[in-house]
Amino acid sequence: MPAPHPLSEPQPEATTTDLDVDARIVLGEQQSVDVPVRLAYCQDDPYAVALEFLGQAAEAGVWRFARDLLWDGLQKPSGLGDVRIWPPCPCHGRTSLRIMLQGEDGSVLLDLPARQVRRWLRRDAFALVPPGAEAALIDWDAELHSLTG
Repeated sequence: MPAPHPLSEPQPEATTTDLDVDARIVLGEQQSVDVPVRLAYCQDDPYAVALEFLGQAAEAGVWRFARDLLWDGLQKPSGLGDVRIWPPCPCHGRTSLRIMLQGEDGSVLLDLPARQVRRWLRRDAFALVPPGAEAALIDWDAELHSLTG
């Protein structure tokens, strides 16, 4: 009896998605350095996306911020505090999504390919958990217990 074709068996439903992109660290008006980063989204943390620095920049770590903030930043300037995002600005010749990350040790300004980020959010992250459906995936009793001990 032949073994079943691997595509004929039910596949487990994906619970995570990620996107590897080449970002640029903006050092000045005409100066930047390429750096690989990964955007990741997981149903287990439905309100957040993670931005992870890869390669030689890995020591910069992983930044977590609201998925809605990333989406809003594609449309208009968004965010306060540690993470701020600006949409592409064709009037100034910038087609990238700009993200500023501020930490204790300083700040970094990143440019990411806006079209790729927008497509990934629409096709993958919002397909896993539609906007507005995040709260249904939270175990509120467990969250309350972790807060109250």
